[in-house]
Amino acid sequence: MVACWWLGAAATLLAQSPPVHYLHHGVMPPGAIGSRQLQRGGPLPGFFQPVEIKVPHGALISLAADCRFDAPQSGPRKAGLLIGAVYRLRVTNIRLAEGQEVFPTIEVIDRLYAPIGQENRFAIPVDITEEDLKLALGGRFVTRVIYLEDPERALPARENPPAQTWFEVAPGQDPLAVADGLGRPVAILRLGARLPEPSETLEPSFYFGSPPFAAIAPDATPMMPKPVRNLPAPIPSSKVQNLSPPSAVAGQVAGAGQGGAR
Repeated sequence: MVACWWLGAAATLLAQSPPVHYLHHGVMPPGAIGSRQLQRGGPLPGFFQPVEIKVPHGALISLAADCRFDAPQSGPRKAGLLIGAVYRLRVTNIRLAEGQEVFPTIEVIDRLYAPIGQENRFAIPVDITEEDLKLALGGRFVTRVIYLEDPERALPARENPPAQTWFEVAPGQDPLAVADGLGRPVAILRLGARLPEPSETLEPSFYFGSPPFAAIAPDATPMMPKPVRNLPAPIPSSKVQNLSPPSAVAGQVAGAGQGGAR
């Protein structure tokens, strides 16, 4: 009877536990999910997955190299990112927020299997919207999960290829679990929280070790970096984004195919 009681209690606890993706959850620290994905094996270690980073018109993107940000470039910007690594970005020249900066991170947790020689054509789209930047500058912490939509569950509806489909995850829901239910999560975008102190921008930990990336897009006209301003304590916000053809994204939850959540 005691054994039956313990089994019943364990089943109840499991039933009450929130769903997780491969024993992962969306609030895990950057790098934790990708590193565990590499332990599953397969053609993931050492692969530079093309990623296309999009920002609002006029905004500039800098990638970290050797623990320093390179020259700002206008978006979209393509680069090959290692699966399992965490990449620190800097977004500047934000409309109606000149002089302020946002430092997102991108963690690629899976890859796309494009035809040989067409990998750059099928890059994972990572949309950093004007609303995301405003939320981050206002002290909110935004998580966007990009996923590749399950073709057997895709809605039979016409899409607008230039626009990225996304949706907001309900409070208390795990964006990674939501994205996993819609398809296959491939990347996580995080932005917001506090801005670094000037001394911290020289620390390797701020750049997550500054992992190498494979440049795809040509460099744009460089601009001088903007000063850093401190922000209030973050308030979490989760989204899901769906990857529109030919790619998929999920965050808060975002899809890499047909639909997404934010």
